[in-house]
Amino acid sequence: MTLKATPLNSAHRALGAKMVDFGGWDMPVNYGSQIEEHNAVRTDAGMFDVSHMCVVDLKGANVRSFLRGLLANNVDKLQVPGKALYSCMLNPEGGVIDDLIVYFFSEDWFRIVVNAGTADKDVAWMNQQNAATNSGLVITQRRDSSDENRDPIALIAVQGPNARAKAWEVLPETKAASEALKPFNVVIVPDTAFGEVMVARTGYTGEDGFEIGVPASKAEALWNAFAAAGIKPAGLGARDTLRLEAGMNLYGQDMDETVNPLDAGLGWTIDLVSERDFIGKAALQAKGQQANFVGLILREKGGILRAHQKVLSAAGNEGEITSGTFSPSMQQAIALARVPLDVAVGDTVQVVIRDKQLAASVVKLPFVRNGKVLAA
Repeated sequence: MTLKATPLNSAHRALGAKMVDFGGWDMPVNYGSQIEEHNAVRTDAGMFDVSHMCVVDLKGANVRSFLRGLLANNVDKLQVPGKALYSCMLNPEGGVIDDLIVYFFSEDWFRIVVNAGTADKDVAWMNQQNAATNSGLVITQRRDSSDENRDPIALIAVQGPNARAKAWEVLPETKAASEALKPFNVVIVPDTAFGEVMVARTGYTGEDGFEIGVPASKAEALWNAFAAAGIKPAGLGARDTLRLEAGMNLYGQDMDETVNPLDAGLGWTIDLVSERDFIGKAALQAKGQQANFVGLILREKGGILRAHQKVLSAAGNEGEITSGTFSPSMQQAIALARVPLDVAVGDTVQVVIRDKQLAASVVKLPFVRNGKVLAA
């Protein structure tokens, strides 16, 4: 199978990146030292190619009412152009088709950024619901020129305490428009040296920064300019340890179409209060929450926490680690886990690692945020 390539593929190879198959995409896992890349984001500034993720534009007079029924979070929270919202898109059984970010630009234009591996499935589902509700929307993927796109958009995430300042060095035209931008807001700047640029403040690392959408034809030039400004390229390896420290879910590991989002720590993204109906609502109300989603810190030597390891409560009830790693910031083995309802923050549980049971502390998420270790 031929792997898909982002517009930055040649830039990664020029930097000597170690490339891997990531859901059918040829992506950099690191450029040498994953630890250095991780630490650059925590202490200075790093950048990630996230162009494998898919920008989807939804346009039409009925777009808000369509999204009211499509998404589990309530787009009526988006009343000011430039606001963004994190949500799950559910199937009728309440499973997670995808987690995504929706941006509000105008009453006839919302933009959604979906995950790489689910993009085709997501857009097919949106088109199916568009037809079923007779909403009359125009739904356009903006990911790569092999689609029916006119203007593909590449995405670069610039993250870290110095990320915004360094991004403005390269994109000075965006500073006035984005300097006062609060988290989960977005602005489009039409005229920069790199064309029309979308600047969003919706990160995935637990640090400040921007996600920048740029015409695919300008992506490599922008990437190289960021590197010249001292923003360190970082790969999928560092992205995973950073998001895990930040307590952020990864689709396909921490939730999928078989998982109730209430059991994946995503209850805060589900609006069950308003009278609004949405796909999957009835199933969620019927099932309720059946597990807790928590952080774990391994307290004994002898193992690394990994996905699918069993977690045993004091009463002997069984849960499972969904994501695990060794935290560079904490110098400890940490994990996200779906555990029985009898497990609470402050408890000690046993993790089964190679037929041994090792003690782990249950902690509140996140582990790390804005460079500070919050869980000990």
